[in-house]
Amino acid sequence: MSKITAAITAVGAYVPDFVLSNQVLETMVDTNDEWITSRTGIKERRILKDKDKGTSYLAIKAAENLLEKSGTKPEEIDMVILATATPDMPVASTAVYVATQIGAVNAFGYDLQAACSSFLYGMSTAAAYIQSGRYKKVVVIGADKMSSIIDYTDRATCIIFGDGAGAVLFEPNEEGFGLQDEILRSDGIGREFLKIEAGGSLLPASHETVDNKQHYVFQDGKTVFKYAVSNMADISEKIMQRNNLTSDDVNWLISHQANKRIIDATSSRMNLDENKVLVNIEKYGNTTSATLPLLLNDFENLFKKGDNLIFASFGGGFTWGSIYLKWAYDKK
Repeated sequence: MSKITAAITAVGAYVPDFVLSNQVLETMVDTNDEWITSRTGIKERRILKDKDKGTSYLAIKAAENLLEKSGTKPEEIDMVILATATPDMPVASTAVYVATQIGAVNAFGYDLQAACSSFLYGMSTAAAYIQSGRYKKVVVIGADKMSSIIDYTDRATCIIFGDGAGAVLFEPNEEGFGLQDEILRSDGIGREFLKIEAGGSLLPASHETVDNKQHYVFQDGKTVFKYAVSNMADISEKIMQRNNLTSDDVNWLISHQANKRIIDATSSRMNLDENKVLVNIEKYGNTTSATLPLLLNDFENLFKKGDNLIFASFGGGFTWGSIYLKWAYDKK
C-alpha cells in the first residue's frame, strides 16, 4: 500500500466589498500613500463594515466558495479547523458555528490561534489527521476580521491590516503529492512585542482597559520586523536544504503577506526569481490568518500538478515556520 500524504485538493476565498485605500487613510491619520507603499507594499485593504458580522461570516463565505468550486458536499466533511486571531467570541468555538452554518453536520471543529502563523499551523494539523488514515476530508479556513481589533487613530497598525478569509480542502493522496515536510517554531520572547493586552484571564475587560485602548493590537514594529525578516528567511532556506531543493526546484513561494520587504528578504535568501514570488499584499494588506489561502486562491490558475510550493509565515508570540508542499491538481 502506498504511503498516504495530505494534499490540498481545492481552494476558496472571500473578501469584503468595502475598500479602504491609502488615500482614505490619509484623511484619518497622519500618513500618506507614498509612505505606506514604500514601507509595506500595501495600497488598499478590505474591511467588513457590517457591525453585526464577525469572523464567522468571512469564514462561512470562504468555505461556501470552496464547496461550490470543488463540488464537495458539506456532509462529507470530517473536520473544520478555523485558523484565526479574531474569533467571534472568547468562548464558543467559531469553527463549530461555521461548520454548522455550511451544513457540515458530520464534522467536528475547533479554533486554532497562533497569530499570523495560524493557517500554517492549521495546515500541519490537518495533514496529521489525514495521514493518520482516520479522516478523509479536512477543511482549513484562515479568517480574520482585523478591523475589529485595530485602533484607527494609531498609524503604526491601522495602515497594515485588513479583513478576509481563505479556505482549503485537504484529502488523502497516494501519488506522493501534498505536504512533504514542515519546520514549525515558536519563541515566547515575542509576547511583549505584538499583543492585545486586555480581554484575557491576565487582564480582564474593565472600564479602565477600554479607556486605555488595551483591547486593540499593539505592535513594536521595528522589533517585529527584525525577527520576522531573520526567522522567515532562515526557516525557508532550511526547509529547502533539508529537502535538497535548489532555487530551480522551487516553483512558488507562498509567503505571509505582512510586509513587502519581509517577503523580498525571504525570497532573496532562497535565491528565487521574482516571478516565483506570489504577492497580493497591495490589494488586501495583512489579513493575518487569511494571507496564505488568499494567495492560493488568487494564483490557483498558475499552479500545475507536481509544482513545489514553499509556505512561510511569521506571527506574534513569536510563531513562525515553513512548509514544503507538492501541488496535487491542475485547475480545470
